[in-house]
Amino acid sequence: MIRIRPVRVEDAEGVIRVLNPLIESGEHTVLDRVLTVDEERCFISNFPDRGVFHIAEQDSDGSIVGLQDVEPFAAYTGAFAHVGTIGTFVDPSGHRQGIGRLLFEATRLAARQKGYEKFFAFVRADNRGALSFYKRIGFDVIGVAKNHAKING
Repeated sequence: MIRIRPVRVEDAEGVIRVLNPLIESGEHTVLDRVLTVDEERCFISNFPDRGVFHIAEQDSDGSIVGLQDVEPFAAYTGAFAHVGTIGTFVDPSGHRQGIGRLLFEATRLAARQKGYEKFFAFVRADNRGALSFYKRIGFDVIGVAKNHAKING
């Protein structure tokens, strides 16, 4: 069974165990350098109050198999206070097992309580799995930013 819960600072090591292999592959994310446990602790500690950050963990051993966060979009103006930027990361061993959907259900409800009405995701055009996931949960592609992210040059 998978349990979804808010992230805690002590989850930092498990979070980077999910993130770093995805970053190292260079195939799924625009994150371009591996993270340290201390960097992730700092990120979690300083996560915005209006943000939502959930992890998916295995009930059997407590290992983290996925994470999803929502941060305020363009916080420099109140005009976008209802919009959050969402990111989803699932360990490849857990792909297509409903972990992303479980994360989204928890995130969506928590985000609604914090005033979010809309999510915006930045997804690489070559990340077909992520594009398919976001479409399945109701997202629409609103555009393609060409020459926007440079991976490995």
